[in-house]
Amino acid sequence: MARDLAIDLGTANTLVYERGRGIVLNEPTVIALNRRTHEVLAMGHDAWQMMGRTPSDIVAERPLRHGAVTDFEVTQRMLRLLLSRVRPGRFGRPRLVLCVPTAITEVERRAVREAARRAGAHETFLIEQPMAAAIGCGLPITEPTASLVVDVGGGTTETALISLGDIVAVDAVRVGSFDIDAAIQAYVRREYRIAVGERTAEEIKLAIGSAWPLREDLKAEVRGRDLATGLAKTVILTPAELRAATEDVVREIVESVKVCLGNAPPELANDVIGEGLNLVGGGGMLPGLDQRIANDIDVPVQLVDNPLECVVLGAGQCLENPGALHAVFQDE
Repeated sequence: MARDLAIDLGTANTLVYERGRGIVLNEPTVIALNRRTHEVLAMGHDAWQMMGRTPSDIVAERPLRHGAVTDFEVTQRMLRLLLSRVRPGRFGRPRLVLCVPTAITEVERRAVREAARRAGAHETFLIEQPMAAAIGCGLPITEPTASLVVDVGGGTTETALISLGDIVAVDAVRVGSFDIDAAIQAYVRREYRIAVGERTAEEIKLAIGSAWPLREDLKAEVRGRDLATGLAKTVILTPAELRAATEDVVREIVESVKVCLGNAPPELANDVIGEGLNLVGGGGMLPGLDQRIANDIDVPVQLVDNPLECVVLGAGQCLENPGALHAVFQDE
């Protein structure tokens, strides 16, 4: 029997929801390939463990950057692996609901659909991530009131104002949590002349990163390679240093929220000022980001429950109740 699946193929993480079962897979969007044979060696958690540690003939990479398909063949393989891993041994071509950023172009939308078709999908529907997130966190999207969602992902930040089942105003920037990691790497390289990898930068962010002054007694010990001598070197970083290092990225996220709110009709903007906005996505879990946005735009901000899962949960609700929510799908 065929099965219905909703897939949030994010820049950072991939989540799969199966109709009637809920979330059945949650893994990093990483795939490891042999450059010579083009054989897929690993995906998900196993491939993520290889990042920065592979020999020259093996590459562990993220097939999506800034929410868009950068490598069509790799994305197609990853979708095929996802379909086989979720329910191995079952027959039938599944119907898919794929979550996509609002920022991707029509060419990129066609690329996603084509990758899904070649991976074995019978039918593919696209739903924009902010809409899916709004459904997933239980916002009244069909009511004549405003629901403002800020989805901070790995490669994109999308702010969408939703009313009467449609997106009324939206602003999307191709900036996300990976850009925060890159800013940390650049800061450590510039100020301390130490080279650290993407995984180390992420670990530093998780340890002491913040967008607003919180626990200033925290410190992180960073080990890396001294660019001048090539020897190991250890330095101590503080939360204030990381806030300064990532300020440009955080400011761009906040400015995107301001732009969306500024483009909203006055009545809906008043709804948001009274009710506040909802922060979702893995990048939204950066400590203090909700306080920073609330301080800069003077609007209440709530980090929703399950910010990582709400997008795929919303897409899953579209599978469970397709008739009621069919209008939110993009044109096929």
